[in-house]
Amino acid sequence: MTTATVESRPYHHGDLSRALVDAARKILETEGPGALSLRAVAREAGVSPAAPYHHFKDKNELLEAVAHEGWVELDQALSNARASTENPRTRMTNLGVAYVRFARDNPALYRVMYDRSRDKDALPDQLKDDGAYCQVRNTLAEHTGAHVAEIDLELATIAAWCAGHGLAEMISFKQFAPLKEMLGGEEAFLRAVFEHLGMFAKFTTQD
Repeated sequence: MTTATVESRPYHHGDLSRALVDAARKILETEGPGALSLRAVAREAGVSPAAPYHHFKDKNELLEAVAHEGWVELDQALSNARASTENPRTRMTNLGVAYVRFARDNPALYRVMYDRSRDKDALPDQLKDDGAYCQVRNTLAEHTGAHVAEIDLELATIAAWCAGHGLAEMISFKQFAPLKEMLGGEEAFLRAVFEHLGMFAKFTTQD
């Protein structure tokens, strides 16, 4: 098979960069980040070793594209969860459950998303404006009303986001198995945890 024939195949189904990102995600989820290279991605996508360099100058740039796609997909998952009810409290629970599900179902992608964001000066674009982070912020604003200071709303959003992130990291802990069984499964456990957020603050509110 000639190089020209090999390189032409992804173009028949649309977009070479799209095929390369898909290939990178498959390698990440099946073999782990240590197996990822532009050569491996080219092989998985069925193109020549030189083909990825037409779209990505190096592996870091490819990982940025993978992370971007992850944030877009997380935003969509949260949007769907938020649209499933008009009750702000239930919306918050749904957002948390959707977040953990996304992390659980896409572990390698989820790790790349945060690894690529950690050393940057600003949050990824997909977390700003009407993205995933603002969906949490807006839902909290609906729940708390219009008389909450901006700083309090921002801190509450960070707290909620960190709660989801922490639970996503810990959801597979064996120590939670008895609670999951007692409550009726993993989703029931997730919902119970998110529904109990803020209970400590309620119990310790000063007069």
